[in-house]
Amino acid sequence: MTAPTPGPGPERPAGRALTVLVADDQEIVRTGLSMILAVQDGIEVIGEAADGAAAVELARQLRPDVCLFDIRMPVLDGIEATRMLAGPGVADPLAVVVITTFDLDEYVYAALRAGARGFLLKDAGPALLAQAVRAAAVGDALIAPSVTTRLLRAFADAGLAAPPAQPLDPLTAREEEVLRAVARGRTNTEIAHELFVTLSTVKSHVANVMTKVGARNRVEVALWAYDTGRVRTGRP
Repeated sequence: MTAPTPGPGPERPAGRALTVLVADDQEIVRTGLSMILAVQDGIEVIGEAADGAAAVELARQLRPDVCLFDIRMPVLDGIEATRMLAGPGVADPLAVVVITTFDLDEYVYAALRAGARGFLLKDAGPALLAQAVRAAAVGDALIAPSVTTRLLRAFADAGLAAPPAQPLDPLTAREEEVLRAVARGRTNTEIAHELFVTLSTVKSHVANVMTKVGARNRVEVALWAYDTGRVRTGRP
């Protein structure tokens, strides 16, 4: 069971650094990720773990704003670690961002299904890494733009999941547009520019979509869009 301490989110006190736990079995990678994040303004690395089991234990103890997990770790892999901290049935889930060397990997898809809020490649660079961590901390999600459609299309088109039920309250035409944009990895700001609406309007649409389709975050919204055929291989 997770501790009852409030999870990460926009209620973090103003002025307090965003806290991160880094887990990777390779010391040089773990140290590098920690160093990159430590020099970012407003981000503090409060713990490191070399395997998934230690990561889960430390995460439950420290309650970081964001967990940054490698997928392939000993004892307990990043997928199971993510599921234990953010999966279905977790009362007070933590934000998890998955980072991996492979850009088209069934383990990545499984991690997203397990509740991860983001997915990055290890060569993403400091700016994108910090952006993904900050997005996850406020309930948003970021999937590496270079692999968003490749990753989701590959598994949705392969038929690895049964099509989910349609929402009882149908999406509006505008919500369908926002849904497809989210599935393609667009940020709220990019969606606002594309649809010529305000940022607050986009946020409202995204929240409505999440409620209607039963998604907990933007990653699940994207998965739902592919699973229901809203976005298919070959669409622009």
